[in-house]
Amino acid sequence: MAIHNGLMLKNKDIISVRDMRKEDIELVLEKAEETERTGKSGIMKGKILASLFFEPSTRTRLSFSSAMHSLGGNVIGFESTEGTSVAKGENLADTIRMANGYSDLIVIRHPKEGAARFAAELSEKPVINAGDGANQHPTQTLLDLYSIKKFAGAIEGTNVTLLGDLKYGRVMKSLFYALSMFGANIHLSSPKGLEMPQSIVEEARQKFGADIMQSNEILEGIKGADVVYACRIQKERFADPYEAEKMQREFRLTLEILEKGKDDVIILHALPKVTEIEPSIDNTRHAKYFEQAALGVPVRMALISLLVG
Repeated sequence: MAIHNGLMLKNKDIISVRDMRKEDIELVLEKAEETERTGKSGIMKGKILASLFFEPSTRTRLSFSSAMHSLGGNVIGFESTEGTSVAKGENLADTIRMANGYSDLIVIRHPKEGAARFAAELSEKPVINAGDGANQHPTQTLLDLYSIKKFAGAIEGTNVTLLGDLKYGRVMKSLFYALSMFGANIHLSSPKGLEMPQSIVEEARQKFGADIMQSNEILEGIKGADVVYACRIQKERFADPYEAEKMQREFRLTLEILEKGKDDVIILHALPKVTEIEPSIDNTRHAKYFEQAALGVPVRMALISLLVG
């Protein structure tokens, strides 16, 4: 498939998947496929990525660094505010202005919702949101869509179950919106009290005509699914830790449950996983989450090259 005009995303900020058109996302997915085939390049030679991680990260931070180095560029920044001017009291605005002067692209992860959009308003250089609180994580959604397309063969018409804590998970909200945009058949399966907010569900139905099912039983979510995307129960959100642990035990993907699903069902997860997937599933043909994480590199290489290249 021919790559669309790459200028569509030149110098754009990537703050939320909601800011992206379907054509923008298709462009990134097509470019990622090309990048995965061709591998490293020198397109970012002489360019600098500022990696500003105000909270811990492993996969996202490392994959952005790997992507930039694979494109021939350099990375500056921090993965902890300890030992930086932030620890001395420097405000976010001044940190962004500093990074803007030192780099060609800024990637930011911050615990406060809206921090990435604030950074984009200040920066003259493109800003990529690598996660702002419980709000958005757009590049995770892009690599999730790419993973589904790669492993299931398509997004449109594919039966995708989002399984787990759908109330608080930022990854699930962003992915749900994108899957609705791309015409997937979506089953939302969560414990009672942790359902996807109904306002988001109704928006997807009205805006995209999305085919959506909902249940509170894990077996219902597994039946007929081509892809099961699991996420953890966020224990820290519960006032009663014992109630959280009970829910974690009851809403857990096991081999026994997996056998009730399709023979070729694919299991995805943003990682890190805690108790929501039985460890023995890691070694089955269904588990694709480690491969999924690795795909973050070509997807982010594609995005960087489209924004700055």
